[in-house]
Amino acid sequence: MNHAYLKEKMKEKRISNGQLASFLNIDPATLWRKRKGHSDFTRRELLTIRQVLYLSDEDLLKIFFDESETSATETE
Repeated sequence: MNHAYLKEKMKEKRISNGQLASFLNIDPATLWRKRKGHSDFTRRELLTIRQVLYLSDEDLLKIFFDESETSATETE
């Protein structure tokens, strides 16, 4: 998961972690765990994030399916 790019998109739309969690109908701590890779986002959550942040297909893939970013963060 590309955390930096998700954070950038959230900042562009002025959406906080708490607000995004509210849109997803989950606790902010649950959102944190999902962002850290401790649990997975559901399909519905991915679609909601896409709508809330006005993400393109490319953006969605870059944030959630970019393996190069995942492996780089996991080694830190």
